[in-house]
Amino acid sequence: MLSYAFRRLLSTIPVLWIAVTACFFVLRLAPGGPFDGERSLPPAILQNLAAHYNLDKPLIQQYFYYVGDLLRGDLGPSFSSEDFNVAQQIMIGLPYTFTLGMTAFALAIIIGVAVGCLGALYQNKMPDYVLGAMILVGVVFPNFLIAPILQLVFGIQLAWLPVGGWGDGSLKFLVLPVVVMALPHAGRISRITRGSMIEVMNQNFIRTAKAKGIGPRLTVMRHALKPAMMPVVSYLGPAASYLLTGSLVVESIFGLPGIGRYFINAALNRDYGMVLGTVIFYMVLIVFLNLIVDIAYAWLDPKVRNR
Repeated sequence: MLSYAFRRLLSTIPVLWIAVTACFFVLRLAPGGPFDGERSLPPAILQNLAAHYNLDKPLIQQYFYYVGDLLRGDLGPSFSSEDFNVAQQIMIGLPYTFTLGMTAFALAIIIGVAVGCLGALYQNKMPDYVLGAMILVGVVFPNFLIAPILQLVFGIQLAWLPVGGWGDGSLKFLVLPVVVMALPHAGRISRITRGSMIEVMNQNFIRTAKAKGIGPRLTVMRHALKPAMMPVVSYLGPAASYLLTGSLVVESIFGLPGIGRYFINAALNRDYGMVLGTVIFYMVLIVFLNLIVDIAYAWLDPKVRNR
């Protein structure tokens, strides 16, 4: 297992390098710059700022400077913030983004697997139809449409939950954004689980378990659930990646102080140092999450790690 994980880790290095290189040149070659604001600065000040941040150097030289800083763990300065560099701003927003994303991730798995298993047990019966219709709502409607509806109903009309903000960090401030983020993935996980579970339930070893008098629920939990989870595990990597990167929109709607706030401010202020640092951070996070999924898949299927 360790050798498999090490091989997968090595294979991610060229992917990260290509992605970092592409992002760097796309952002640096884009029109405008970090100091092109509504109020133009005197040429002498612009020249000093460019020299301070090595922006007066040839682009290829700037690239090697940036890669060297990355290898030392430095994501570079933020052009729109004098008090904090890119890494510091990411670390400030990370606890909020991570809490939101991982809570939504756990909720999506719990709801999705439970609904999928029930749908397989009651295939083509009323519970299957009702649960399928309910979960379809989360899949069809995007989160930027569901969010204001939930804010209006539960935050304003019923006044059960806060409309936005982080407040004291208690659970009530997390409920609405977590539900908004979890619903689409819960729907997809339930559909994958249901289809995989139905396929597994038709195999010979399940028929043997039923012939021995084992009840349907115990058959699912003891014999069918683990092999049926392999397609679900394959989906969890992209799902976790999307929940963390897609939280940028939800954080903006609910006014949460996560990484999304810094990213959007950086984009509006043309702070491509912060934009690039955030993109690189998310790329590394996505690669790490996919690596965990690959290891989990290899644990479920020993044939994978022996390839």
